[in-house]
Amino acid sequence: MSTPEKIIGVVVTHKRRELLAESLKVLSTQSRPLDHLVVIDNADEDAVRELVENAALPTSYIGSQHNLGGAGGFALGILYALSLGADRVWLADDDGRPEGPDVLETLLDCAIRHNLAEVSPVVCDIDNPDRLAFPLRRGVEWRRLRSELGSEDLLPGIASLFNGALFTADAIDAVGVPDLRLFVRGDEVEVHRRLVRSGLKFGTCLQTAYVHPNGADEFKPILGGRMHTQYPDNETKRYFTYRNRGYILSQPGMRKLLPQEWIRFGWYFLITRRDPAGLREWMRLRKLGRQERFERPS
Repeated sequence: MSTPEKIIGVVVTHKRRELLAESLKVLSTQSRPLDHLVVIDNADEDAVRELVENAALPTSYIGSQHNLGGAGGFALGILYALSLGADRVWLADDDGRPEGPDVLETLLDCAIRHNLAEVSPVVCDIDNPDRLAFPLRRGVEWRRLRSELGSEDLLPGIASLFNGALFTADAIDAVGVPDLRLFVRGDEVEVHRRLVRSGLKFGTCLQTAYVHPNGADEFKPILGGRMHTQYPDNETKRYFTYRNRGYILSQPGMRKLLPQEWIRFGWYFLITRRDPAGLREWMRLRKLGRQERFERPS
């Protein structure tokens, strides 16, 4: 008789105790229970430690006195999960949660049936679960509603990381952990790049979801909606988004997107916003990333 797989969850949090509490409620009541949960607290708060240690499942709390960001927090949590003997690692966030108690079971079933190294749920708007939290491209069209994704079981070769992503330990060995230097913004895109280049099978299970605050407002349609570009709502988010994209788009497997990148952002800043200064700042930030200048802004 084979030994059941050990599945360990990893949550990264930073000063969101109330939201984390809601996430823990759902994570601790999965029909396929987590064997252990690792919580990385980038604010190292006693109140969060108490919350985690009183959760209704086995937990490990790791408070970091240095803010590792999402990238570093997931890297630390994933490595710690592997050190505990995880066969699979389930990644979660503090401001979102599984849509219900059967998400992990559904993801695991999908991964086993399709022999997937990684599988993600659909990521939906926490306030309107039929609306996608981030637009998803199918073919040449962008989808914004879950009901537009169809009734198939699996969308292969596309996955949203890290919200609800389920990785095998072998996949992590092959792909690696998120890059601490990216801190926030784009770390999941860079891991997705590695996942694609690894040749491993992965995809999105369309039969289950993870709910998350809507991030679709950052994606601005251009050219009549045939393309989108990203414009975060504040300067700090734009700094990390554009700098990190500069690095990511310089990496193998991503360089073919550079002409499209220049067209999209050039059109958005010069035609849509009529903002030449914004384009110059975008160019400056992407150059920092391309040169691997990863200093954090003060």
